[in-house]
Amino acid sequence: MSCEPTRTPDDIDLPALRERYRQERDRRLRSDGSRQYAAAEGELAGFYESDPHSPPAARAPLSEDLEVAVLGGGFAGLISAARIRQAGVSSLRVLELGGDFGGTWYWNRYPGIQCDNDAYCYIPLLEELGVLPSKKFADGAEIFAHCRRIGRHFDLYASALFGTLVRALRWDDGLRRWRIATNRGDELRARFVVMAGGFANRPKLPGVPGLSTFRGRSFHTARWDYAYTGGDASGGLHGLADQRVAVVGTGASAIQVIPFLGRYARQLYVFQRTPSSVDARGNAATDPAWARSLRPGWQKERQANFHGWSPLGFAGVVPGRQDLVCDFWTEITRNVAAKLEAQGNPSLAPEQLGALLEEEDYRVMERLRRRVDAIVRDPRTAEALKPWFRFLCKRPLSNDEYLETFNRPNVTLVDVSDAKGIERITPAGVVANGVEYAVDCIVYASGFEISTELRRRYGIETIEGRDGVSLYDHWRDGFKTLHGMTTHGFPNQFFTGFTQGGVSANTTAIYEQQAEHIAYLISQARARGATALEPSLQAQDAWCRTIRESALPDGGYAEACTPGYYNNEGGGGGEGIRSHLGEPYGPGFDAFDALLREWRAKGDLAGLVLGI
Repeated sequence: MSCEPTRTPDDIDLPALRERYRQERDRRLRSDGSRQYAAAEGELAGFYESDPHSPPAARAPLSEDLEVAVLGGGFAGLISAARIRQAGVSSLRVLELGGDFGGTWYWNRYPGIQCDNDAYCYIPLLEELGVLPSKKFADGAEIFAHCRRIGRHFDLYASALFGTLVRALRWDDGLRRWRIATNRGDELRARFVVMAGGFANRPKLPGVPGLSTFRGRSFHTARWDYAYTGGDASGGLHGLADQRVAVVGTGASAIQVIPFLGRYARQLYVFQRTPSSVDARGNAATDPAWARSLRPGWQKERQANFHGWSPLGFAGVVPGRQDLVCDFWTEITRNVAAKLEAQGNPSLAPEQLGALLEEEDYRVMERLRRRVDAIVRDPRTAEALKPWFRFLCKRPLSNDEYLETFNRPNVTLVDVSDAKGIERITPAGVVANGVEYAVDCIVYASGFEISTELRRRYGIETIEGRDGVSLYDHWRDGFKTLHGMTTHGFPNQFFTGFTQGGVSANTTAIYEQQAEHIAYLISQARARGATALEPSLQAQDAWCRTIRESALPDGGYAEACTPGYYNNEGGGGGEGIRSHLGEPYGPGFDAFDALLREWRAKGDLAGLVLGI
């Protein structure tokens, strides 16, 4: 399976585009950076802690000792728990706020929800469990069902604690265990703790006055209220037939849900600060002939291929390499590879290749802007929907109905880029650009706590390691880890996500890589009779130096981007520019994987201190 390069415009003016991009960025820069968002706590806690799908059932508090506690029941937690189970650990609990496994796929059930990555790459453990997605971009319900399948396959349900929010983690050096306090009054004492909350788990809200004063119905896309809207993820939102609805945000969730709201609501107002790039999706059902052709190891091969061709890999520019994924994520690298092949694959210095990739980036984005003009009939609306930034400044998206929705007479785009966002919420509606829009319902499609400070992202009030040191203080000036998964002074605690490790455009591949390593560390500690395991200060410092010294210069890419979670909202609020990718290992995902495998093969647990 391979594909051809796309045709992108030749008539572009790079200097003019760079200037336009700069102007569009400057219009949106705010001095408060990521501090502009309101925390979903206190009177706003319902936006996070409420569960519209399966409200928690009453249960007695637990007091028990266990070997491993995995905090989070999404893919990060499921894969970690699966590998730890396979390593021979039977005393294991998964603690999860939701009423089932799934994480983001449990919470997010809004109309139209689909995976926006190639599902054959993104959905983990497909080959291991003997299943295939029904189509290239799987629906949310199908992915949620797979999460539940993993839970059943690895016997994780019997010991899971659903509807449970961790409030505090404290290391007890006398017990050599982590004391875990929850919102259900539990007192758990775990030998090992795996932090598996995911990077998009806590709903984010615009920090504007009046959020709690609105008299109508309001909810976040991650807590969809079908009791109010009617219908389900496939549509049928007949409860909105006489309703005026506002959507705040035009990111990944918004572009999927807006076509459904436009179809069913009497009036829809879409409040947009920065448009997304939206390509055609062309979702295709899984080809039975292709499915029959698959051979053992196919998913790992496809994941590696996707990483190589994605913007975070760039290994795709190799003579003879085929693009197996073949979608909007791989377009830039695929197009450059085709041009180089036509030139006989000349040898290029890294900066020359970088220049070709940059130019193709501008061409692809111009193609996407012209797609807006070809679809949206109103010129003013079309202009506002055009993305004026580099391809990876915001999450690239695809949808075959989003842009068309703005041709509906009941749909109004309210551009708030000059005002840098909506002004306030009133009891009757939303104020933007000095105008109050009266609405019956507000849907916050405003994303998740990805760039805010760590305490808010973890959602755990207290995390204290040895001698009562707070993890939030320990990492205040940046991550301090060995291989991104352990940190000095916090024994038997393991981290998943974007923390000084390998980074891929396929997030679940990161979780798989980390889960394998964490399971190995736990199994080695148990086999060697160790009651505690952590990196030495010297090993931690050495890894931090490695991360800094191997960091790839981005040439000011992030700083030049329009504000968003990819660049910490432009670096306002005194926080500066930092990536949501968490100080990645410069040589890349594959090199990091090789490094971990070599480290494990030596068997000496170099850099770790084991307490007996």
